[in-house]
Amino acid sequence: MVAGVLAHDLPCILVDDGSTPDCAQVIDGLAGEHPTRVTVVRHAVNQGKGGAVLSGLARAHALGYTHALQIDADGQHDPAQIPAFIATARANPDAMITGQPVFDASVPKSRLYSRQLTHVLVWIHTLSFEIRDSMCGFRVYPIPPVLAIGRSVRLGRRMDFDIEVLVRLFWAGVRVVSVPTPVRYPLDGVSHFRLVWDNVLITRMHAMLFLGMLARFPRLAARSRSAA
Repeated sequence: MVAGVLAHDLPCILVDDGSTPDCAQVIDGLAGEHPTRVTVVRHAVNQGKGGAVLSGLARAHALGYTHALQIDADGQHDPAQIPAFIATARANPDAMITGQPVFDASVPKSRLYSRQLTHVLVWIHTLSFEIRDSMCGFRVYPIPPVLAIGRSVRLGRRMDFDIEVLVRLFWAGVRVVSVPTPVRYPLDGVSHFRLVWDNVLITRMHAMLFLGMLARFPRLAARSRSAA
C-alpha cells in the first residue's frame, strides 16, 4: 500500500496505532527506505481507527497540508484509484470526498447488509441522501473543518469515527462528494473490528446523532428542501 501511494507522487503518513514490535519494525523499515517521503506517527497505546486518523490529520496539518487522502492499509482499496480522488478533491476543494464502494463477490453478505442499515440511519441523521456511503475508508479530508469539529466535540475514536465525522461535517455545511471505487475483501485480510464492543459504540453513536438531528431538524429540513 505504501508503494501504491508513493507511486502517485504523494507523501505518506503512516500511523502506527500501538502495533506489535514486529509490525513497528516493518513500519520503521518503510520509513527508512523513503526518509523524505514517509512520516511515521506512533501511538504508544492503541487508540483505534478514529484516533489514528485524527493523529494523521493533525500531523498533515502541522506539515502545512490543507487536505489529506486516507486509504486503509488492509488491501481493500486499489491505490490506482488515487488520481480520481485527488482530481475530485481539486475540483471540490471545500468538500469532503468519500468512496462509494463497488463490491465484488468477495464481500461478506453480513457486512453488506449492515452497511445498508447504516446508510439508512445516516440518511435519517442528515435528512439527505448526499452521503452515499459512510463507512468506506478511502477518502480525502479537508483538514481544517475536521480538526475544528474535533475541538468542539469528542469524535468517536474507534470504528464509529468514519460514520460520525461524515455526519458532523454535513451538519457543519461541508458538502460530501462520492467517488465510485472498487472494494474487495482479501482472503488474508485482518479485521480489527471488535464484534461486541464496536457494535455497542456504533449503536450509542447512532443514538447521539439522532438526537443531534432532532436539535437541528429545522435547519436540516430547510437545507433538504433547497437541495430538492
